[in-house]
Amino acid sequence: MTKHHTSWDYITNFQSASHSQKFLRKCYLRNDFTDHKMLSYKNSDSFLAYLEHGKLYIDQAEQSSIFIKPVLLFYGLINLIKACILTVDPSYPSTTAILSHGLSSRKRKKRNYFFFQDEVKIQKHGLFSHFSSYMFHVKHLEGNRMMMGDLFKHIPELDESFTFIRGESSFIPVKNQGGELLIHFHDSSNKDEWLKHLSILDKKQIVHKETENGALALTIHGPMFESKILPVRYHLFRDEYCLPRAVSNNSHLPELIIYYALLYNLSMIARYETEWWGELIKLTPNQDYPLITKFLAAAEEKIPLLIGDYLNYISFLNIEEQHKTSGN
Repeated sequence: MTKHHTSWDYITNFQSASHSQKFLRKCYLRNDFTDHKMLSYKNSDSFLAYLEHGKLYIDQAEQSSIFIKPVLLFYGLINLIKACILTVDPSYPSTTAILSHGLSSRKRKKRNYFFFQDEVKIQKHGLFSHFSSYMFHVKHLEGNRMMMGDLFKHIPELDESFTFIRGESSFIPVKNQGGELLIHFHDSSNKDEWLKHLSILDKKQIVHKETENGALALTIHGPMFESKILPVRYHLFRDEYCLPRAVSNNSHLPELIIYYALLYNLSMIARYETEWWGELIKLTPNQDYPLITKFLAAAEEKIPLLIGDYLNYISFLNIEEQHKTSGN
């Protein structure tokens, strides 16, 4: 992931209306929209507004009580995602069906409820499936469920909490050596599992090999944006890369998808399950509390970094396309 001095650094480049319009025009031109000039002019104000409102919500979340923090973070994320959607879908929102959140949460049990064991259900229509498909080419199956604990395990910044609470780390450190990522496995079964998994991936993105000393080496072509290095993830607080210890269905899920699902559920709880939410915060009765508080703290910094990384990646693609066109 491309680092900046602060999480918002790259996003501030778009505070100029003319810059945003020019950026969108290049996006639409690269994707062969014939009316790219008109579309970029039409969408530039909305693009700017989504970014500004998203930052406003997240800035407010940093200063607010944990009682309302999930709601503010979720709506901040929604606005930032809508700005990103406009880079690939100039007609957004084309129908009212995609204005819903796109997820649903199950009715909670009053006793023995653990957020870690809770899940959300993917809806056929809505923002969740729309941005997953348009931004990341991730197709979700209607009716599939995502468990909160499984998603937590793919947030690198929660690894210390998992190690303390559950006695084992969820990630393996990755050394970055000039575009080559080296991973040393202590468990050969984990290495074999990843070798088998990586062998079926698109080798244009990541080339892998086993080194003489038994490490796994991944070669990344071009800048290390999140979209290009998955399943490797970036640990913001340690400023290092890491790989999930085990292969799972969520190994290649972009973190914005993971944050959306987790914050959706937490925001619903904060709004509609106030009794349980209040007890969790005041009494801290189970292991959910430290994981949730660490997650919310990570979200405040990681969300703008992930959004900036995505927009930077789109800019990179625009420049690549411009070079191809000028070279013909």
